[in-house]
Amino acid sequence: MHWIALRPGSEADVDPDALRALAPWALQYTPKVARLQNALLLELSASERLWGGKRALLTQIYTSNKPLAPVKYAQDATSLVAYARLQDSTLARTLPDDLPLHTLAAARPHLATLERLGCNHWGHLRALPRGGVARRFGAPLLAALDRAYGEASDVYPWLTLPEVFEATLELGFHVESAPALLFGARRLLEDLQRWLQLRQRGVLALELRWHMDERRNTATQGQLELRSFEPSGDTAHLLRLAGEQLAQITLPAPVHTLCLRTLETQKLAGDTASLLLEARRPGDGLQQLLERLSARLGAQQVLQLQPCLDHRPEKMQLWQPAVSASQFIAINAANTGARALKALNNSVLYPSWLLATPRPLALHQQQPHHQGPLTLVAGPQRLEAAWWDGSDCALRDYFLARSQQSGLLWIYRERLSGQGIDANADAHWYLHGLFG
Repeated sequence: MHWIALRPGSEADVDPDALRALAPWALQYTPKVARLQNALLLELSASERLWGGKRALLTQIYTSNKPLAPVKYAQDATSLVAYARLQDSTLARTLPDDLPLHTLAAARPHLATLERLGCNHWGHLRALPRGGVARRFGAPLLAALDRAYGEASDVYPWLTLPEVFEATLELGFHVESAPALLFGARRLLEDLQRWLQLRQRGVLALELRWHMDERRNTATQGQLELRSFEPSGDTAHLLRLAGEQLAQITLPAPVHTLCLRTLETQKLAGDTASLLLEARRPGDGLQQLLERLSARLGAQQVLQLQPCLDHRPEKMQLWQPAVSASQFIAINAANTGARALKALNNSVLYPSWLLATPRPLALHQQQPHHQGPLTLVAGPQRLEAAWWDGSDCALRDYFLARSQQSGLLWIYRERLSGQGIDANADAHWYLHGLFG
């Protein structure tokens, strides 16, 4: 067995919040992390091979960035010896028999009596008759002594990560500019990324809140919601999104505290089935690029096309914000509808430029005119759509027409008059598209 005991700082009384902040960092090295009074205990023997051996693992633990600094360490083959050595740096190489008795937590309630018996070290206590120790001081003291010497197994309630990530960071100074909050947000996102890796989940939505100086006659809180279509355990993309959005915010008062909380996460699937690192695609994906551009330029400035199941040319497609996950899903999931619409119109020659609103054409001697008379080249292509709702019924005959000045045009004639009878003599003609 290989145990490491650690705690933030060198004081005897450690802030419980400091230990809670240190626990997720410790869990990335081993799932066996327990809390004992003012310290964390890590059992590393099962993780050494994964990290390349004992020396490599210890080097990583000692030199990696930690949420708190400084951190004090001690190690041994048993957890209680490592914890005893953590209490005094001069005990790093002391044998268990020579460790002071006050470093054994189970013996502290009985120190006065044991000192009168001449027991000042672990070895002295171990030399006493076990039956007498059990009757005088209770079985828990003997059980702790057995665990300390490796004669009994350690049993601890192992720490686990919460279901929802939530972290708070008190800034060392008041921040008056929203973009400057990115420094604190980066630290919180680093903790979030560690939580996501340990939980094997990807984040879809999170909330960044900040608390402002209450002495100002303004709002005391502000918030920013970040969303990503693709769940990811890498928070670099979210950090860039936060930077783009914070650059557009003006703070009404200085900020002194930041809070980060996950709103929606999803079980993370592997990016590739290959074990080779070269098989992973470098760089950002298309959706991440769209999200970053939308955060910088505005959602209404980055649009994506969504096909619709409608025969009317002006309603065959919609342009909607590209950051909308539901629309993105609709485009990819409703391919059957798009294919059906394409199959129905595969024989139709549509113009390269469709007018947003059909333009009425003049009619001379029953012939449509646009910068001169138009010659009908092909048609009609008959269209009957939206007859079921009646309010926007389309009953049209489309033609391919030639103009001496404008080239090929796409025009149509309304087939029915207001009385619902055939009235070609009084029919209205419209220009609907141009061929480039």
